[in-house]
Order: sequence, then structure tokens, then C-alpha cells
Amino acid sequence: MQQQFDQIAQAVSTQSIVLADNVQLTIKRLDQIHPQISGNKFFKLKYNLIEAKSLGYRQILTFGGAYSNHIAATAYAAALFGFESIGIIRGEELAQHPLNPTLATAQSLGMQLQFVSRQSYREKHQAAYLAALELRYPHAYIVPEGGSNALAVQGCQEILSLQDRQDYDQICAAVGTGGTLAGIIEASSDQQQVLGFSALKGDFLHAQVQQYTDKCNWRIIDDYCCGGYAKTSTALLQFIEDFELAFTIPIEPIYTGKMLYGIFDLISKGHFKAGTRILAIHSGGLQGKAATA
Repeated sequence: MQQQFDQIAQAVSTQSIVLADNVQLTIKRLDQIHPQISGNKFFKLKYNLIEAKSLGYRQILTFGGAYSNHIAATAYAAALFGFESIGIIRGEELAQHPLNPTLATAQSLGMQLQFVSRQSYREKHQAAYLAALELRYPHAYIVPEGGSNALAVQGCQEILSLQDRQDYDQICAAVGTGGTLAGIIEASSDQQQVLGFSALKGDFLHAQVQQYTDKCNWRIIDDYCCGGYAKTSTALLQFIEDFELAFTIPIEPIYTGKMLYGIFDLISKGHFKAGTRILAIHSGGLQGKAATA
């Protein structure tokens, strides 16, 4: 299985843009890795699925909202590598409505969708809740919401190549549950600064990332989250339209769009010194573009 993952991961390219004050922005196109196991989700799932296979599990169980990139990617990866899949979906009322494109795709790939109340969903990290799931699904390997755990962090360290550690001053990435950023921080050199652009409002993500790293060369900002997860603004949507027209790189408004919106705004305000070399991680999730259109 690892060999299959490694072969897929070879399809990564970069695209460089020179902006104001000779700031060089290079975008690492993780969205090109795989059309369904997109971007950072590929790296988060890699070692979790390898572990599940080695332990003899037949099912993958995970959690997500109605528009979760993680749910879509997990459904496809599970089917590709011979697992059944189960998705615990936030919002029991969704069971009474037609499935949106994300959930319909997951279901078409064989994922069993279990809709739960928001109150119940908030218990997903509690030992008693997880123990009950293990009793109900004894053959299921449980992956946390967003895929973030120690194995995900291990996988996300592979996002940065040796060349990336040498060629850039700043590494920028979107942040949802913290696993991707933690892996990038762990892989970064001590001379690099890592900047996370939160897709959610609030400062709780710092503690989630901190549990996976002792490094201090990073910070998270939520100035460009547009008020919360999956929320947008007229300015963000206009930026995405202009960016795609100028650079022919598809981006979505939940993660990568907000990150690039923030980078361009910070560059315009002189946040980065002249000549700074920035590597921005395109974390994929383009199914979210259609889902929120």
C-alpha cells in the first residue's frame, strides 16, 4: 500500500509568481496529486490507512460536516484500498434532505452515512463516545475529524521536500484541524517561518497544533477566515475570481482561497520584507468549490 501512495504522490508541481517588492510566491500544487484524494488529505490518510491495513481492520470510520473535504477523500481512499467506510456526519436534519454533492459522492463510493445531532457530534473526542463506536463497529479503524492525529502529522511532514527546506523563507498553509500545519512545522528548517491561515474563527487551533510540535517558528492568524468555517465575503470571492483569471490555478473559498487572499493582502501591506521567498501549499479540496457555489 505504501508503494501505491508513493507512486501517486509523484504528481506534484509548483508555479511561481513574482509580486510587489520582488516577493516570490511559489504555489505547491497538492491539488494535482489525485482528483479525489486531494491535497493534504492524501498525506493525512496515508499512514492511517497503512496502519489500519496492518492491524487487519476492514472498515474506516471518520467524522465530518456536510461539505467536508475529508469525508469525500476518505470515502474514495477507503474504496481504492479495499475498505468499507462509515461517515459520522454533523447535523441529523440532513437525513431529511437531498444529499449535497459532497455527501452524494461519498455515498456513491460506498460510505455509510450516519447523521447525528450537533450535540452528539461534539462528543466525538470523548472516550465514552469513542468506546461506544468501537462496540458498534468492531471492525472499524477510527480516524478523527479532519484526519488529524499523530499518523496524519507524520504523513504531512512529507509535504515539504529537502529542496523546499532550502529554497524558501516562509511556508504558508491553510489550517482546519491543525494536522497539516503541524506536519509542515515539524518538517521545516529552523531558519524558516511557518504561517498558518485559519479557515475558522478563534484561537483554539494554536493548542491543537502545539500538541504535535515543540518548535516555535510558526504562528496562526484568523484575520482572513471571513467570520468562520465555509463563510465567505464579497472581497474573498472577487479575489478568487481575479486570481484564477490571472494565474489559471483553481482554488476554493474554504481553505486555499482564504490563505492566498491573506498572503496577497499581507504582501500589499508590506508584511514580508523585500526579496522574501514564500512557498504556499495548495491543499486541494476543490470539491468544496462546487459544494459552496
